[in-house]
Amino acid sequence: RQLHTAPKKRFYKNVSVVQNNGQFEINLDHRKLKTPLGKTFKIGSEGLANAVANEWLSQKDTILLSQMHLTGLSNTSIDNPGRTDKHVLVDSILGFLGTDTVLFYSDEPPSLLEKQKEKWSPIIVWFNQRYGVHIEPTLDISPPQVTDKDIQHLHKHLMSYDWNCIQGISFGVDALKSLILMLAVLDRRITVSEAVSLARLELTHQTDKWGNVEWAHDLELHDTTARLAAANLFVYFNSASSTRREKNIQA
Repeated sequence: RQLHTAPKKRFYKNVSVVQNNGQFEINLDHRKLKTPLGKTFKIGSEGLANAVANEWLSQKDTILLSQMHLTGLSNTSIDNPGRTDKHVLVDSILGFLGTDTVLFYSDEPPSLLEKQKEKWSPIIVWFNQRYGVHIEPTLDISPPQVTDKDIQHLHKHLMSYDWNCIQGISFGVDALKSLILMLAVLDRRITVSEAVSLARLELTHQTDKWGNVEWAHDLELHDTTARLAAANLFVYFNSASSTRREKNIQA
C-alpha cells in the first residue's frame, strides 16, 4: 500500500483519454496507466475517465496519489484488493447506521441539542419518508433502534446500485461517518458542503465556543469535503454510465 500512496516525482508531460472496445483508458504520455495490481486502467464512463485524467494532469512536480480520490476509487473497483463482493460491502455500509453521526444527539450543552434538532431532525424525517423506515435518534450512548425491516428496505435500495457505485457510497459514508447524509447527497436533498457541515455540527459548535485550532480543523474540513465530493462524482458517473449501457442494450 505504501508503495502506491507515497509521493513520487511526476514522470510524464501529457495525459489523454483513449477509447478501447467501449472502455476508456488513460495514457500518461504513451504509457497506459496501470492499477496498483498491474492491470490496465479501464473504466466504462467517459466522464469519469476525463475526471481521472484531470487528477493526473493537475499534479505538479510530485504525484500525490493519496489526494487523487477518483483514481483511488477506480483502482479499488478494478483491483478489488480486499477480495470482497457487493453483498459484503452493502452489509458493511449498513453497519454505519448503528453509529450514524446524525442519530446521536447530546443534551449537554442545551444549545447544542437545539442546533441538532434544528439541523439534523429535518434530514432524519426526510430519510424515514424517502426510504420507508422508522429510525429515531438517541440521546445517550445506546445505539439507535434499527429494525430488521428497516435494514431490509435499505439493503434492497443499496443492492440496486452496481459494484462501482457501492464503492463510491462506501467511501462517502466513511468520510462522513453517516449513511443518512450520504444518501441525502446522492438524492440531492443536500449539497456536499451542507453534508460536511452537518457531519461537523458538534465540532463547529465547540470551536465557536472555545476557539479553533485553525490549521488542523481546516485540513480536516477540506479532506472530508474532497472525499465526499469524489464519492458523489464517482457514483454519479457510474450511475450515468450504467443507465446508458442499459438503454443501449434495450435499443
